[in-house]
Amino acid sequence: MALALALAGRGLGRVWPNPAVGCVIERDGRILGRGWTQPGGRPHAEAVALAEAGPMARGATAHVSLEPCAHHGATPPCAAALVAAGVAHVVSALEDPDPRVAGRGHALIAAARVGLTTGVMAAEAARLNAGFLMHRRLGRPLVTLKLAASLDGRIATSAGESRWITGPAARARVHLMRARHDAVLVGGGTARADDPALTVRGLGTGWQPVRAVATRSLDLPADGALAAGLALAPLWLLHDPAATPAARAAAWTARGARLLAVAAGGTGGLDPPAMLAVLGAAGLTRVLCEGGGQLAAALLAAGLVDRISLFSAGLALGADGRPALGGLGLAALAAAPRFRLTGVERLGPDLMSEWERAEAA
Repeated sequence: MALALALAGRGLGRVWPNPAVGCVIERDGRILGRGWTQPGGRPHAEAVALAEAGPMARGATAHVSLEPCAHHGATPPCAAALVAAGVAHVVSALEDPDPRVAGRGHALIAAARVGLTTGVMAAEAARLNAGFLMHRRLGRPLVTLKLAASLDGRIATSAGESRWITGPAARARVHLMRARHDAVLVGGGTARADDPALTVRGLGTGWQPVRAVATRSLDLPADGALAAGLALAPLWLLHDPAATPAARAAAWTARGARLLAVAAGGTGGLDPPAMLAVLGAAGLTRVLCEGGGQLAAALLAAGLVDRISLFSAGLALGADGRPALGGLGLAALAAAPRFRLTGVERLGPDLMSEWERAEAA
């Protein structure tokens, strides 16, 4: 099962709205076939592993990191495929909460008198597919907030200079994080100030995440890096149609961007819950938010940040530097969003700490 989970991880960021699943078929400790969900969500892990195992799958054990599907979609049900292949036993990590499955895959296998063991490494499987599980249960993607800041929590000098606070190793890790998420999200202010491309670079992968920008009136540079990268990676623009000139919307659509309408929030920006609901409805399960400070604060205040990856650099920028977060309006410590530490890693001269929302502990 540990191998199946490792294989499943290869699909993160590439298979949405499907889950990232791994499958290992073995007999007496000998691996006969292995597979993971392929880019775009098809074929499924079980189909890949069964094709590799061929006739040797008969009488073998299949280890699957998520309940095999039981519904007919673009492909036949994987639970039925395992039964038809003659496997003697299925080991499953976790039940799929998708209402089209939700125990039906396990039931189909058991009804065929195939051995079934469930709940193996369930916690690890749930963590790996936390985005998919959240999407199915709450209708929104998992949100990881990435912050790269000085020792005193600043992301730029008072003049706006921010390249580069962290070193090459930390920046390379950010590109790996982008590759393992369905989308990278920034606010319009960051898009205007930093002109980011938001693409994955230096990893040799041809797959790119969706680049999403929360910009109420679509006030973005038409000749910037986001527009220039439209041939390389999708660009989704979250905006408020009531605040957007029709000509501006038409121009971005003509360039190839996808426009997603979102209701305005009470502070004048886009409403954070509505924004994530729209992204969830579009199929996204994992979103990496890279700022800026106002968007990060809005998501934190709304309780919509599930994980934080904080890259800390060994320099100080002072009180006149630009803070990593905008105002949260907190009058008491008890109202502060709290997170628990889950990991620390040194990346060259920098430190990366990983945190999860305390309520999910």
